Amino acid sequence: MHNLQDIQQATDFIMNQTAHRPTIGLILGSGLGALADDIENPHCIPYSEIPHFAKSEAVGHANELVIGQLMGKTVVAMKGRFHYYEGFTLDEVTFPVRVMKALGVENVIITNACGAINTDFQPGELMLITDHINLVANNPLIGPNNPELGTRFPDLSKVYHPELRRIATDVAQEMNLSLQQGVYAWWSGPAYETPAEIRMIRTMGADAVGMSTVPEAIVATHASIGVLGISCLTNMACGILDQPLNHEEVIEVAGRVRTDFVKLIKGILEQMQ
Repeated sequence: MHNLQDIQQATDFIMNQTAHRPTIGLILGSGLGALADDIENPHCIPYSEIPHFAKSEAVGHANELVIGQLMGKTVVAMKGRFHYYEGFTLDEVTFPVRVMKALGVENVIITNACGAINTDFQPGELMLITDHINLVANNPLIGPNNPELGTRFPDLSKVYHPELRRIATDVAQEMNLSLQQGVYAWWSGPAYETPAEIRMIRTMGADAVGMSTVPEAIVATHASIGVLGISCLTNMACGILDQPLNHEEVIEVAGRVRTDFVKLIKGILEQMQ
């Protein structure tokens, strides 16, 4: 469990760097960091400068916190996230969520690039996460619980906030944008899944699979932060099509849908309280 003193040190450092006081957090996945470029009056802080922050080596991640204004809201954006597969502990992966809470964040939009399992979906579409399946034999809340951070046994029946999801679907309809909805499965990575594993995951009821998002969503829920999850479906998962998977394709497809993604998030931010 996260150390209150570490959280406070990181929060104090950030607050001393900027006068912005964000209420909305953005966690931007592979190839989706472009949204942070539209933040007005930005204050950019490299992760390497923030006490107790890790540093991601993942391709497509810029490793900086961007704080400023977007669609009239004060936001803090993680331009690049930390992954379990990089060897970070789940405490390190989710530490920025604790800091967001301490900064005053009430809602967080978590994004990712992932593989589609549902054959009704197409690469290049966006998916609103309705629920998740944790396929990794670990949980970011394991260890002693600090009641100042959240309850020992948090309810995960509504991790992905119904009202935020309603806003997202309304905005997508207004934009005439295809926004799929489905269950996201968390796979540790870094190897992609085998065809047999994808058949298993589909049987369990997942519509997409990826290597992030679930730890942050659990910790945000524990911290009483509203969560909206949006996936960019960059490829069909292994075994659905007879073709190899590669990360370059993931980044390339995420880049292609960037315009729709940015418009959707901006529209959602405009409607959020």
